[in-house]
Amino acid sequence: MMTLQEMLNLFESLSGDEQDLLLEMLHKYKDQTREKEILTNFKKLKQAIATGTAKRGTVEDLIADLNED
Repeated sequence: MMTLQEMLNLFESLSGDEQDLLLEMLHKYKDQTREKEILTNFKKLKQAIATGTAKRGTVEDLIADLNED
């Protein structure tokens, strides 16, 4: 496994076009990862709503709930 410094050194050795392409690929990867995380959280929320374990309310309700514990 490469260290962060090794990766940075390798990045600096790339041409400007290669750096741009790599950055674009990393942004797409990050966006896809974020989308998967959002979808996973949505599925968990949907399941919690279906089983009745999700709570609804205002911010004040949430704060009151947290203060009860």
